[in-house]
Amino acid sequence: MKIIIAGAGAVGSHLAQLLSRDNQDIVVIDESQEKTDALTESGSYDLMTINTPPSTISGLKEAGVQHAHLFIAVTPDENQNITCCMLAHALGAKKTVARVDNAEYVEPQYLELFRSMGIDSLIYPEVLAAKEILEGLKHSWVRQYWEIEQGALIMMGIKLRETARILDVPLRELCPTDAPYHIVVIKRDNDTIIPGGNDMLLLGDIAYFVTTRKHISLIRQLVGKEEYADVKNIMIAGGGRISAQMARMKPDWINMRIVERSEERCRQLNDLLENDDIVVLHGDGRDTGTLVDEGIKKCQAFAALTPETETNILACLAAKRLGVRKTVALVENMDYVNMAEKLDIGTIINKKTIAASHIYQMMLDADVATMKKLTIANADVAEFVALEGSLITEKAIKDLHLPDGVTLGGLIRDKVGMPINGSTHVQPGDSVVVFAIDGLIKKMDQFFRKPEKGLVSKLINKIS
Repeated sequence: MKIIIAGAGAVGSHLAQLLSRDNQDIVVIDESQEKTDALTESGSYDLMTINTPPSTISGLKEAGVQHAHLFIAVTPDENQNITCCMLAHALGAKKTVARVDNAEYVEPQYLELFRSMGIDSLIYPEVLAAKEILEGLKHSWVRQYWEIEQGALIMMGIKLRETARILDVPLRELCPTDAPYHIVVIKRDNDTIIPGGNDMLLLGDIAYFVTTRKHISLIRQLVGKEEYADVKNIMIAGGGRISAQMARMKPDWINMRIVERSEERCRQLNDLLENDDIVVLHGDGRDTGTLVDEGIKKCQAFAALTPETETNILACLAAKRLGVRKTVALVENMDYVNMAEKLDIGTIINKKTIAASHIYQMMLDADVATMKKLTIANADVAEFVALEGSLITEKAIKDLHLPDGVTLGGLIRDKVGMPINGSTHVQPGDSVVVFAIDGLIKKMDQFFRKPEKGLVSKLINKIS
């Protein structure tokens, strides 16, 4: 697959690194030779770079845009990204994605407008990050929380403490075929495990569960976190775009206090946010005295969302020392993600990973409704739709011989979520939640896409 990335900044470089692992034909366009040199000199990327303004027709043609399966515009300039995608589409690119900074653009009613302009998808990482944080705040005892198809299935990543009742027991006992949940991924130290029946959960693991909404309370009992207080008051360090989007989208039952170092930004936020449940304060979110003075001890959650990763980690550590159980840190430097996890920071948000999830979904040939990369685990989650005649519908799961490093978390049939096991027979139209170690999700394409005529029997024979 030929992929062209316009913009060699933080997001573009991260995407180039991820996509180059899949042996894709990647070209990165950026005016800055310093940025493209940093890509090629690192030795971590198998790609070609071109130094030219990405919104020029000559530059796009030089990059081979007429043969591009996917064109991604992630420069810092929203207008340039939109222009690039329009030109790329007109010149022959099959799919285009533009990063934007205007929340209005990503509203559902404008999707067709942008498609008519030649832009297949828009991403605003700050909006996606704000949604992910707010979803996590619904359950203070969960590290990562994701509702699939409006809550038909729920994915939860949970840190296992001494209070967990499911430690040191083989999963074949914890998850019998009639269990209303499935443990799909285990993050243990630096390892990501797609578990089998003989694996056990250990103290300190982060276990990822898939269940239905009515069984969330059961999971909470199993992991021993009934005493965690629900989130009503949250304090945020940093008044950037993510904080502003959270303030706009927050449910009525959450009260929010934003601590921001810049007086000018405080004024902007006060003008922007007219809500009695939101208080904007001038101060330093790293300072323990400031946090105490502004009411941190009455908060059930704390989010550090400044542009500096180190600041966010330190602020979360300070909040934890003051008794806050639920902390969220924006960690933009990927090198710090594992460190933040080892420090037990809590929920870790990375905008590059969130953007990559959205874009990676567009690379798959099968019908994929949603996709997510697990920030602290080296795994992807995708919601595949089973098409008529696809291989996944031909046999029971146990007879399909799925690739190693892949498991199915559950399925949604007629808007009803249900667990999945080896005897399950997927039907056309079912949505199936697939978990895979990094780089393996694309291998599931062959199971869900509609094969060419006469190919089904060959594929079945191949895996039999």
